[in-house]
Amino acid sequence: MSDVLVVISLVLVAASATAAVAVRDPARQALVLAVLGMTLAVLFTVLQAPDVALSQLAVGSALTPLLILLSVRKVRRRGQRGDGGR
Repeated sequence: MSDVLVVISLVLVAASATAAVAVRDPARQALVLAVLGMTLAVLFTVLQAPDVALSQLAVGSALTPLLILLSVRKVRRRGQRGDGGR
C-alpha cells in the first residue's frame, strides 16, 4: 500500500512540476507553484518526513507564491504608469 501511495505522489509531483513549467503567465505560474508545493508536502508526508513536509508547506506553498504574486503586481503597476521605474 505504501509503494502505491509513493508512486501516486510522485506522479502528482511530476504532473504539477510540468504544469508549472508549461504555464506562461507569471500570476498563474505562482498558483501552480503553490499546488506543486502542496503535492511535494504530500510526498514528504508519505515518505514519513513530517518536519520537511511542514517546512515545504510553509515555504513552497505559501511564501514563495506570495512573493512571486507581489512581485508581479509591482512590476505590472510600474508598467502601467510608464515612467520607467522612477
